[in-house]
Order: sequence, then structure tokens, then C-alpha cells
Amino acid sequence: MKIIQRNNKVRDFHQAKWNEPIIFELHQPGEVGVEVPSANQTIVSEVGNGVSTIPATMYRTEKPNLPEISQARVLRHYVRLSQETLGSDFNVEIGQGTCTMKYIPKINELLIRNPKMMALHPLQNESTVQGMLEIIYKLDVCMREISGMDNFSFQPSSGTQALFAMASIVRKYHESRGEDQQRDEIITTIFSHPSQAATAAVKGYKIITLHPDEDGFPDIEKLKAVVSERTAGFVVANPEDTGIYNPKIKEFTKIVREAGGICYYDQANANGLLGITRAKEAGFDMCFFNLHKTFAAPHMCGGPATGALGVVGELKEFLPGPIVEFDGEQYHLNENLTHSIGKVRAFHGVAQTILRSYAWIRALGSEGLKEVAQTAVLNNNYLYHKIQKVRGASAPYVKGQRLEQVRYSWEQMTQETGVTTEDVQRRMTDFGLHYWTSHHPYIVPQPFTLEPTESYSKADLDEYIAALEQISNEAYENPEIVQNAPYNSTIHKLDEQDYLDNPEKWCITWRSYLKKSMVSELI
Repeated sequence: MKIIQRNNKVRDFHQAKWNEPIIFELHQPGEVGVEVPSANQTIVSEVGNGVSTIPATMYRTEKPNLPEISQARVLRHYVRLSQETLGSDFNVEIGQGTCTMKYIPKINELLIRNPKMMALHPLQNESTVQGMLEIIYKLDVCMREISGMDNFSFQPSSGTQALFAMASIVRKYHESRGEDQQRDEIITTIFSHPSQAATAAVKGYKIITLHPDEDGFPDIEKLKAVVSERTAGFVVANPEDTGIYNPKIKEFTKIVREAGGICYYDQANANGLLGITRAKEAGFDMCFFNLHKTFAAPHMCGGPATGALGVVGELKEFLPGPIVEFDGEQYHLNENLTHSIGKVRAFHGVAQTILRSYAWIRALGSEGLKEVAQTAVLNNNYLYHKIQKVRGASAPYVKGQRLEQVRYSWEQMTQETGVTTEDVQRRMTDFGLHYWTSHHPYIVPQPFTLEPTESYSKADLDEYIAALEQISNEAYENPEIVQNAPYNSTIHKLDEQDYLDNPEKWCITWRSYLKKSMVSELI
């Protein structure tokens, strides 16, 4: 194989690789990690007398199927797994795409580990949790100022759940006006996140999708053509997941609102807007932010997350309850919202995520938040101009400045070398870097999506660019190097068509794995 000279800016990386069994395979009968305390004597005597106050349905009929392992072996197991994982504290994480990976201040992690926070329970009487309710309320006030909305709920557990809640509010609002049967259409755009259309469809709406005009922006003439008395609402991300910001967004919301529709805003990509523009001035009735993205709380493998949902005053009574209010002396939970859509998850939101975000906002202040946005936009446009000089790479649709992220394309390189974006994704792990393609459907051919945020230096960005340049050179000089990657990572190249697209080979639990492995052995 022809050796390609390595770019000296690319880090010499080799990840720790362990042939580590899963936790259930480490089970040794009788091995003990923790000595579980005996039950309270009162409970033991009650059970013995057959008069227990604990419902019979809560008693186990058999021991839980948990692995028996010593503390030392548990520690080794999880430390080894951590060494096989890339993450935002380990590598330059701009390749996580639209997830807005940023530095999480470690002092905020100490805050959430305060024993008082660790002992909180959502069913406590509100008089005993005034401190946490105060933080929730004050974060609500901060989010109002950032967005222009009048009230926030932190109940949704993700951006998608916040979108579902907003679609539910749209339906409940029109229902309260006797127009829910008439207004059965939601308008969105082709570049917006698929969750926008999906959540509205779950609520029973017909989805109308706007495609770009000749300049690459959402087509306002097409919007005018589809808005009607059937329009229930308009949902959009702006900037959208390609990084394109629609400068005519207020015209779009004006058209929909004049037709009687509700405009709601997916602000998952808000990192370049903080302190610069707000949902209210853009004409939106509702918006959400991901605290686990924009406001420096970690993703934590899909949770616990928070989609902070804000509404204008007219829609306050439709929010999922309860919301936290302040009467001048006490903070309390308002459960009596007249038209509430009901809970979208249990309790009031993830307290630890709320505290992290509140601490981050208070530490930065208004000027700091604006600097976050300005730095994120600066970083993104530096990356944007550099990557377009990499052989085989491009940024389709709108030309010129992007906002806080870009969805790029390797279409030219794929046509000229056969190397795909999935090949590049695997090769990037050899340099200790993460790289995300796109959600489906692929609107941009052979996509890769980068969002540098405010957390990364010019040196960090240059390292990432150097890795892409290295891979591009390999693709054009010896494509097999890229196509057979990875070499230095813990992962290996999968037969994606055979495994990922075949439900018969999926094992999402230990029980299903045992069942399917036994079947395959019998065959």
C-alpha cells in the first residue's frame, strides 16, 4: 500500500482497546461489591405477621437478575470502557454536528454534586424546595429576556419533546377557538430538522414542506401559495441544520400569523444568536432552546436533557404544567393552567441540568452571552472558508457567510475517488476526532456537519482542518487507505447493510442477546 505523508498538524493518536466483556458476562455467583443492608425490623415483623403496609404487588417473587461482581472489577470495567470512548473532554468535538458541543465548566459539575442537590426529590412539598424552585423561576426569567417570550416550562426532556409539546399547544389553541377541524396543516422547510415534521404528524397534521428558492433560502413565494384557512402553524429552525439563516424570517411569520396560524421556532441552533436577535422580534409565538446544547449542560448519551419551552402571554395557559411562579414571598408550583396540554413528562424537568444552565448564564451575563454568539460565528466562518479549499469538499446552497454551523459535502471527492462520507467518518477516528454526517434524508449529498461553537481555539480548528486535508490527500492518492479505516481506533468497519438494516440481528437488551445467540447456536 502506498504510504501517504502525514500532515504534521495531525495528532499521532492510538486509542486504548480492550477486549472487554459486557457487564453481565463478568458475573461470578457469590462475588460481592456492596453489602446490602437488611430491611428495617419493623418491615420484617410486619411481613412475618402478614400485616405489611407495603402493597403486595411491590414484593419481588425472585431476586433481580443483576450481575454479581466485586468493586475492583466493576471499577476496571468502566474505566476501560471510558478509555474506548471519545468525548468533549477528550478531543476536539466540533464534528458532533448540530449538537453544539462546548466546554462544560467543571465548577458547575461540583454544584450539581452538592449533597443538597443530590438528595432532592420531585415529590417533596414545595415549602421544602424553595431554593430549587427559585433557580427554576430565575432561569425562566433569564430565558424570557434571551427570547422575548413571557413564560417558560422546563418539563420537556429534549428538543423533540419540546417540538411535540408545541405541536400539542397549536392543536389545543385551535381547539379552544373551535377551529381544530378546519386547521389541519403545518408548514415547515426541507432543511429543518425532521423532528419538526414528525412531531406535527404525530399530532395528526398534514405536513407541507417548503423547498429552497434559486438562492438557496426557503421560498417565500411558495409559502404564500400554500398558506390558507387550513394553516394551523409554521415551524422552522433558523439557522437551519445546514447553517443557513433566513434573513426574511419575519416576513414568513407575518404571512402565517395573518392567516390565523401559530408560528413556533426550533432554536436548537441558537448558539450564534444569543444577545443578537430574539424569537419575539422575529414574530414567533413559541420557541424552545436545548439547555443540553446552547446553555452548557452535557448531552450525557441522550439524557438527561431539557428542551426549554417558551410562549407568549396568550399561550401561557396552554403550557405543560406545573410552572414555577413567585408571589413576592414564596415560590410555588402553578398546577391550574386553564388550557394546559398536560404533562409531557413526569415532574418539572431535570434539576441538575437547570442548575448548570442557570450558573452558566449568571457567570457570563448579557455581554458574555453575546460574546459566545460572536465567537461561535467567527469560528464557524473561519472553518467555512478553510474547508472549501480542501480538495473535494464544498458547501452547497447559499454562498457566502453562514452562521454557527455548516453542512458540507464530499460529493465531488466521492465522484472522483469513490471515497464516501462514511469512509471519512471512520478514518477521522484514527486521528482521535469525531465526525458526523447528517440526519436522514440526506438533503446535502455525501454530507458532513461541523459546528465549532465558542469553545475551540484557532489551533483546535486548524488541527481538525489538517485531518480533513490528510484524508482528502489519501482519498485522491490511495483511496484504499480511507476505505479500509479505521486502524487506530477501538471501532472497526461494519457490514452496515447486513447488521444495521436487519432487525433480526439487533439486540437491544441482554435478554434479547442471549435469546438470539442461543437460536443461532441451535441453527
